[in-house]
Amino acid sequence: MSTVTESVDVNVPIHTVYNQWTQFAEFPEFMEGVEEVNQVTDTMTHWRVKMAGVTREFDAQITEQIPDERVAWHSTEGPEHAGVVTFHRTGPDTTRVTTQMDVDPEGFLENVADKAGLLKRRAKSDLKRFKEFIESRGRETGAWRGNVDRPEP
Repeated sequence: MSTVTESVDVNVPIHTVYNQWTQFAEFPEFMEGVEEVNQVTDTMTHWRVKMAGVTREFDAQITEQIPDERVAWHSTEGPEHAGVVTFHRTGPDTTRVTTQMDVDPEGFLENVADKAGLLKRRAKSDLKRFKEFIESRGRETGAWRGNVDRPEP
């Protein structure tokens, strides 16, 4: 299992940044390798991604969601991964976005990509493109501000 943590400062208010992040179907616009994300229910998403030339599909469940604070998830099938993205107000119109992902690469090519630092570089590039995506618009393309409570242990 590899842990990848990256942050970016975005020159947009926290509610706008958070609202945009909840628009999972827009992820292919700024996330390399993400071909499609469908929100199946309020807490379930279906992903199609390509990494190291291999296409994978999987479902991920949102395990916690607090507007303007955090979104956490874990895969329910397919490649094993989990993560959290947090949002921190750093000024009246600036927000720090931090992602932390735990990924268990499957297969030879994905393990080589992980060892070569591809996952970390991709996360950093994805956040940079997210920053450009939301800053160029200045407003979100949509929002889902519901709460998802963390399950009891």
